[in-house]
Amino acid sequence: HVGPSDYVPWQNDNKLCFIRMEGHLFGDVPMDIELRLSVEDSPNSAGVVIDMIRCCKLALDNGIGGILEGPSAYFCKHPPVQYTDDIAYQMTETFIRSTTLKLAVAK
Repeated sequence: HVGPSDYVPWQNDNKLCFIRMEGHLFGDVPMDIELRLSVEDSPNSAGVVIDMIRCCKLALDNGIGGILEGPSAYFCKHPPVQYTDDIAYQMTETFIRSTTLKLAVAK
């Protein structure tokens, strides 16, 4: 596994990915498949940005200020505190559930 790299000047706003899979089919027949994916990068992050904004709105509605540690670790490449993806995901889900529950009870 290789994660996304930093900005590559000659690629501009493009991400390029190569995937190669090897395996065996029925009867132990070898197979391989190669895929090249090229995408414009900036629109690709729109879904992540929307989810980050939703977490900020939940924090604002609940009077929470400062760093949102779980969401930052889950959504950002360079968060203030780094966690594994699994832990950051759980922290983010806990944040969303707890702040949503508080808003529902307050209404």
